[in-house]
Amino acid sequence: MEFFTSDTHFFHEELLQSNNFEPRPFDFLADEHPAMIKAWNDRVGETDTVYHLGDIAMVNHVRPARKGHEMIAEILEQLNGHIVIIKGNHDSRALFKYLAAHNPVLSDGKPKYEFEDVGRIIKANHHQFFLTHYPMMFGQTPSSINLHGHIHHTMVPIPENINVGVDSTDLDYLMADERPVWSTPLNFNEIETIIQRKHDDFAKRR
Repeated sequence: MEFFTSDTHFFHEELLQSNNFEPRPFDFLADEHPAMIKAWNDRVGETDTVYHLGDIAMVNHVRPARKGHEMIAEILEQLNGHIVIIKGNHDSRALFKYLAAHNPVLSDGKPKYEFEDVGRIIKANHHQFFLTHYPMMFGQTPSSINLHGHIHHTMVPIPENINVGVDSTDLDYLMADERPVWSTPLNFNEIETIIQRKHDDFAKRR
């Protein structure tokens, strides 16, 4: 199966107390990280694929930089599945090089990590999904959907743009009994529900 997430911001302790982003349900990284790992692994199987649309972690303060890369790898190795990483503004090519050099092979014989500098296009459910970190503004289209992150609790006011970040307000289009545990990667059914309800919502506003 395939899943989608963005802006996990592991090790970003300042984000927990920030007034500039959607408040996270934890006060300490020591509580947040295990909960995020559990939420991921409760849904994602060993050989499933998760598209992570950028900003994996914040380790800019860590020196030497290699130590920060090791910290991120230690987290990622605890997460089930193959991870296709779309580069976010807080992800470095040096991190990608480190992960590529320490890339576990899973039970299906394929490497755990894949990398994209800009984005990837996949087709599913009669849609063409543009997977990017930054929102793309290509206007109304009959079948193209931009799944993105970057803007945390802010919504792009266009139905074809869906923010899959863990702090996204687009998740509010899921009812309480439909919404997975905070930070859980989204599946295609949830994505399709958000697309339809956001489209219907904005159609009423016209």
